[in-house]
Amino acid sequence: MLNSIRSKQIIAIGAVMLLIGFLFTRDIKGLVKPKGETTKGPAVRAGLKSEIPADIDLLQVSTAAKNSLGGNIATEITSLEQVYNSASESEKGFAAKALAKKWDSVDQDVPSALYLEILAGKERSITNWLAAGDRFVKAFDNTRDSVLQSALLQRANTSYKKALAIDSSSIDAKTGLGITIVDGMGMPMQGIAMLLDVVKKDPKNLKANMSLGTFAIKSGQFDKAITRFNEIIAIKPSPDAYFYLATAYENLSRNEEAIDAYGKSKNLAGNPTLSKFIDDKIIELKSKR
Repeated sequence: MLNSIRSKQIIAIGAVMLLIGFLFTRDIKGLVKPKGETTKGPAVRAGLKSEIPADIDLLQVSTAAKNSLGGNIATEITSLEQVYNSASESEKGFAAKALAKKWDSVDQDVPSALYLEILAGKERSITNWLAAGDRFVKAFDNTRDSVLQSALLQRANTSYKKALAIDSSSIDAKTGLGITIVDGMGMPMQGIAMLLDVVKKDPKNLKANMSLGTFAIKSGQFDKAITRFNEIIAIKPSPDAYFYLATAYENLSRNEEAIDAYGKSKNLAGNPTLSKFIDDKIIELKSKR
């Protein structure tokens, strides 16, 4: 019985990692040396709190990202950095915003998040702290270096706390904070309770529902995951929601339903690599009939 449960959990975690890799991972080239690269997924996220470094070196991160981009883009960013460095304190927020926007336009989430954090520190508003928190979470999701993940998650957690300090009733801030807790910044059930409270007040909150659904899969609660992802799909169908739904069905040996959900994920995603994986997965499931 125990081996069966463990086997299902391994399948679930593997599927989650594949989904992240196929649909959402945009490697931040140059930040992670190949020999230090770790596999990204739920297993990596466990115990992140104890690994948190004191800081992220903005200069090092920016230099590595510019080296990976090269050409005119790197030159443009260097020019914006010079403007930022020479700006007065009253102008630094504007210059940081310009840099965050430029980094975001080239899918470099880490430096973008750091400049949004600087902007929020200069121009304190719930909007700015939420933007910083959301970008740190995005960077966390798209980064494979577990030590860097730890720092990013901490910065996201802090950003959402500062947003809540401005407006304690903010659903977006509570959702973000709950997600960071579930992903490693505290006891998961504390984050789950927070997200459940968000969903109670805002049943169609996709971020909170997705986090609750993925946690259900990671913890082997596949029936709960199926209910959650069907609710998400009723709100807004997406390739990731269908993929997670298929994963939950597969782990309960509900293969026909898994095949259907995988197929819908494939059609919505339009991703050749994901399509190949799903085609192979469907062949495998059909062989078990």
